[in-house]
Amino acid sequence: MDLIALHHALASLQDNGVATLAFRNAGSLNILSSPVLEDLAQALDTLAQDARIRVLVLRGTGDKAFVAGADIKEMRSLTPDNAAAFISRLRRVCEGARQFPTPVIARLPGWTLGGGLELACACDIRIASNRVQCGMPEVQVGIPSVIHAALLPRLIGAARTQWLLLTGDNIDAAQALQWGLLDQVVPPQRLDDEVERLAHKLAGYGPQALRQQKRMLRAWERQSIDQAIDDSVQEFANAFKTGEPQAYMARFGQH
Repeated sequence: MDLIALHHALASLQDNGVATLAFRNAGSLNILSSPVLEDLAQALDTLAQDARIRVLVLRGTGDKAFVAGADIKEMRSLTPDNAAAFISRLRRVCEGARQFPTPVIARLPGWTLGGGLELACACDIRIASNRVQCGMPEVQVGIPSVIHAALLPRLIGAARTQWLLLTGDNIDAAQALQWGLLDQVVPPQRLDDEVERLAHKLAGYGPQALRQQKRMLRAWERQSIDQAIDDSVQEFANAFKTGEPQAYMARFGQH
């Protein structure tokens, strides 16, 4: 069932609560221009309000790339006056994924570069083809890596982040997996099956528990350890208001 059909964004929802948001009409490399970013941001905002969604899969069109970066042709014409507006559009999309109320799985079939890697990092889980190439090539075109590149030190460590951002070089799937930038790597012919398997697995869990966990993961990023532990006590108690612990724990009692 299609939920959203914009020129650059198509969203569908399965009966089990697995939603897919695909960006489209952005070329074979799924380049992020301002019109693409506007449609993606609108779609993410709308989907975030849909209580039926348990898991969101984020993908491009085709298998050449997830996203090969922001639109260099558009960026060539930027000035100091409008550059902030352009990058703020990308920021809004990345934050839309990072703050989405349910888990977000990024499907990465090929090139995942620059703004595309930032968007992938803003997702909760990254499943890739073994043909994937990841990189932050911004320094090669005269700009620094910004906004959600700031997530990289937490994901892969400071030294590896410095290497990626200062050299602008790409790394392949094996290295990205070793570094912890990717969560799973599979052959191209298995990519869709693995994404679907994991999405359906997560959709089978209690939807409120998943939303609680996603919310806590984001909160823990800005809290001290002591505060995170203290707040989690109430979150644990709140779970029992939903009825999900009672229902799901009863299944274990049957074995």
